[in-house]
Amino acid sequence: MKKGLLAAAALAFSTAALVAGAAYADDGPPPWAYGFSTPLVPGTPPAEPTPAQILDNVKLYSLPGSKFSFTRAQIADRYGPADWFPEDHPAMPEIVAKGKVLAQPQVYACSLCHYPNGNGRPENANITGLSYEYFMQQMMDFRNGVRKTSDPRKANTGLMMRFARMMTDDETIAAAKYFTAMPAVPWITVSESAEVPKTNPQNGMFLKIEGEGAGLEPIGTRIMEIPENTREAEFMRNPRSGFIAYVPPGSVKKGESLVLNGVTAAGAAVTPCTVCHGGDLRGLGPAPTLAGRSPSYIARQLYDMQHGNRHGAWTPLMAAVVTPLVPDDLITAAAYLASRKP
Repeated sequence: MKKGLLAAAALAFSTAALVAGAAYADDGPPPWAYGFSTPLVPGTPPAEPTPAQILDNVKLYSLPGSKFSFTRAQIADRYGPADWFPEDHPAMPEIVAKGKVLAQPQVYACSLCHYPNGNGRPENANITGLSYEYFMQQMMDFRNGVRKTSDPRKANTGLMMRFARMMTDDETIAAAKYFTAMPAVPWITVSESAEVPKTNPQNGMFLKIEGEGAGLEPIGTRIMEIPENTREAEFMRNPRSGFIAYVPPGSVKKGESLVLNGVTAAGAAVTPCTVCHGGDLRGLGPAPTLAGRSPSYIARQLYDMQHGNRHGAWTPLMAAVVTPLVPDDLITAAAYLASRKP
């Protein structure tokens, strides 16, 4: 019966993907959701990961509330990044704390990108509050190459596929047990605004311009997710420094109608998110938590599923939901979900 359900879902997804492809053939991925300020140019080759930089390893930096000091090289060490607040999380497994520096190819420490507390940043994902089953399935999907990005300029998706293939089953299980043991906590503040700070994209994240060139600009049809404190988030990699998501005025209310009632911007009817993800949107069985998650992450996952670039074991069940969505729906759904308490 289960196989029959998955087969039917797969057929539905294949049909939906064709419909979505036809409906949105001229619609490229929303640049803001993938960390870019310009649209994707067709034919752009996959991006290579940013080469490791030689960073200062002499001057020490500190953060309020932390009893430790680290150099810039230690803060951004790909194979043992600074852990400012070890009291905020359980003891890290080796793969989370240090990765695999001797592997070929190497595997970065999970804590580098997702932070030791798992909260992550807009360019990757918050991996707290998830079920063990869901976490493991996503790692298998990365390993099997069925979680791809719609924007080839986004290099860290390819990195995740590589890491998943290089990690042993035991290492994957250790990471899953570690991160899924931590509940999700408030991390993103949603603010409706017609204007947003001017920003520059850097390594998949938008950073507020300060000094010359600073100011405000119209938000347009996008979500602008930026650090609450640019220096603490980017330079210091402070795992307690959260993010602000600026969304167009009225987005949260429109998103509520879509998420809770299944009504799209064009008036189409889809299954409400609460049916599978729970009435509180904090997950239900294998369906992941959505409440309080990065709106950039949510929007790009919806787009990736809609366009057939994310098609793992459970993705076919999203087919009927993502097919009718238009760009405005990605914004409003992501805005509402991000505004909910995790």
